[in-house]
Amino acid sequence: MNQERIIELLNLGETKNVEFKTNCRNLNAIGNVVTAFLNTSGGYVICGVNDRGEILGIEDSYTQVNKIDDLLLKFLAPKAPVFVLLQNIEEKKLIVIEVPSGKDIPYAFRNSIYIRDGENTRKADVDTIRDMILRKQVTPERWERQFSLADIHTDLSGEEVNSFVKSAGEKLRFQIQEDDDQFSLLEKLSLVKYGRLTNGGDVLFGSNPAIRYPQVRVQAVRFVSDQTDDTYQDMKVFEGPMVSTLEDLFIFIQRNTATISRFTREQLIRQDQPLYPSDAIREGLVNAFAHRDYADFSGSIVVKIFKNRLEITNAGRFPEGITPDNLLEKRHISVLRNPDIAHILYLQGLMEKLGRGSQLIQQVCADNGLPSPQWKEDQRSVTLTFYSPVISIDIQSTAVATSHMSLGVTPEVTPEVTPEVKRMLGIIDGEVSRRDLQNLLKLKDGKHFRIAYLHPAIQANLIEMTIPDKPTSQSQKYRLTKKGYSLRSEMK
Repeated sequence: MNQERIIELLNLGETKNVEFKTNCRNLNAIGNVVTAFLNTSGGYVICGVNDRGEILGIEDSYTQVNKIDDLLLKFLAPKAPVFVLLQNIEEKKLIVIEVPSGKDIPYAFRNSIYIRDGENTRKADVDTIRDMILRKQVTPERWERQFSLADIHTDLSGEEVNSFVKSAGEKLRFQIQEDDDQFSLLEKLSLVKYGRLTNGGDVLFGSNPAIRYPQVRVQAVRFVSDQTDDTYQDMKVFEGPMVSTLEDLFIFIQRNTATISRFTREQLIRQDQPLYPSDAIREGLVNAFAHRDYADFSGSIVVKIFKNRLEITNAGRFPEGITPDNLLEKRHISVLRNPDIAHILYLQGLMEKLGRGSQLIQQVCADNGLPSPQWKEDQRSVTLTFYSPVISIDIQSTAVATSHMSLGVTPEVTPEVTPEVKRMLGIIDGEVSRRDLQNLLKLKDGKHFRIAYLHPAIQANLIEMTIPDKPTSQSQKYRLTKKGYSLRSEMK
């Protein structure tokens, strides 16, 4: 959740899905509201503001975040992925608790069940609880909660469990008790029931869950061209515990994509960065693992690396109400297909922002000068596509692309001519200033104009600056090059 969205919520005031808390001293009251959100349609608890939405801030905020995490882990049943985040607004720290709509109702906090009644939280009465239970009985148990065929004594990876405990402990989101063995620990996380691993527990911590569920295997291919064919430079099939598989897949992508090297005037040392931003790729992979449909026995996760793009495909369609068009909206509350799996990823710090992965990916790509990533849905899967970046002209630096020569990876230095660039070429007449170009194109967002229109055209040598030695000159204008005129003639 970004600052803009928080300010918007503060301006709207408390609603059925938003509650303000002036501080975190009454942790039990926070637990009650979180439980009520889980039992209804999800929501946000914002700590550090008064009833009028005025920002007060939270002192010792890091300690309070850990206390809230610990409280929910101990007293919320069944376990659910609730994201507790710190945000800075007006130089003050707020704690924002993002709560999805729960899939295992009724939820209880300290053995009491709560619901939202308008803008208020109250204990559920007997009739409401009975209705919740009846609805749960007619809903089929989701795949991750069903029993696995794994033998908990021989198929569980103790090393993977220990790695989880260590990483979650470092994030201060999970602390194992002295009397907890691995089995009781997983039972607390709803990954073991009656001495048996659930499917979710198997996928997360089984030594090789692919033996029982072949669909959990992940395939990654690095093609030579920009088309799917039989010619490829590298191909791997990954299987094993989820987080280890995710990390191996991430390394495969890094190994098979070029890097961009940048030299600045202030620093003589070359600065290398991946062709595709690591944060965006990692977020895309985590989303694929967390949201995929594991019940589809013919589905899987497939990564395809082409000359000009990177595709991540996972089995399963978008949750109800989510489409590629509204995926980037700030108003939707996340719908989790696999909340148990998502909870483990959150505890390890791999899934930081509930329902904000698509926004984070979009923002990181924009910040790094990449074209906008695209989500596409078909009858059985969702594909996220990253496109090769445009290397922009930086007045303080010169950017060049380098590759891992031992792998023969060829970077995409010269971008394809996009529809945006073609549109701009069609309206340039003589020498035109940046502002006039933007107005002619009827674009209000200057950053978008630079990233999607101006920089790609300069990089492709289709337009040039009239004063190249002074890129920031107020008299700077742009005109077509010979190559630009030639392309425009072909377009006509």
